[in-house]
Amino acid sequence: MKVLGTVGLPGSGKGEAAAVAREAGVPVVTMGDVIREACRDRGLDPAEHHGSVARALREEEGEAAIAERSLPHIRAALDESETVLVDGLRAPVEADRFEEAFGDAFVLVSVEAPFETRAERLADRGRDDSDLDREALREREERELGFGMGEVMERADVTVSNTGSLDAFRERIRGVLGVER
Repeated sequence: MKVLGTVGLPGSGKGEAAAVAREAGVPVVTMGDVIREACRDRGLDPAEHHGSVARALREEEGEAAIAERSLPHIRAALDESETVLVDGLRAPVEADRFEEAFGDAFVLVSVEAPFETRAERLADRGRDDSDLDREALREREERELGFGMGEVMERADVTVSNTGSLDAFRERIRGVLGVER
């Protein structure tokens, strides 16, 4: 059994790592999906209320609420697979909760890329972050780091630098997952 948790700043490549896992048949539990589900349960549009519901969950259920709500999804995935990737840790308490639940089977993976590289990727995405200018991205990054993301990144068991080619990054992720091409 292996549970890999990814952490990284916006545009670092966490979503691409999750895509590699899915392509290899490794189940992916996305912590953001847990928040979107809570939004829908409350009759709220996830696109508009994602941040406020995430804060509300943490206030109502404790700082580890998102991790705690992810655990049943992770355990169900482990019933079907030896390896599961958990996408999108942000806070130290989330890493603590997964370490408590899975012990040495939990591997924290930090996906990292320089600011300018990430800014270009976000601009090229054509998604909700595409209109972020560099100053807005810096503010978003500071907010993420304020949740303790920097501490989680520093605690990583594995750091994957995403500065080269997409093929090289995907190969490194396959190696971390322990899957063949």
